[in-house]
Amino acid sequence: MKDLSGLMKQAKEMQEKMNQAQAEIAEMEVEGASGAGLVKVTLTGKGEMRRLAIDPSLINPEEVEVLEDLILAAFNDAKRKADAAVQEKMAAVAGPLAGMMPDGLKPF
Repeated sequence: MKDLSGLMKQAKEMQEKMNQAQAEIAEMEVEGASGAGLVKVTLTGKGEMRRLAIDPSLINPEEVEVLEDLILAAFNDAKRKADAAVQEKMAAVAGPLAGMMPDGLKPF
């Protein structure tokens, strides 16, 4: 019974760490860029776009498709970075327990 109580205490501590990590992830910002930095997208750790910056030199009505492609590339770059940061944060929180959880219960 002592082992169960210790396990429950560990589970509660892990839950508290997970809640803290999720709050930090929501506040985290990552920036993705394309076109040598001419287009920049800033996302939260949850993937919500906070900012979009476009260098004025790219604004040419005859080249809208190029701008659209650069925006998509910058967004995807930021999304990859956000996903990697979230994965790293959650793995740090879960620690050695991460490998023991079934896939459906893993926090990331």
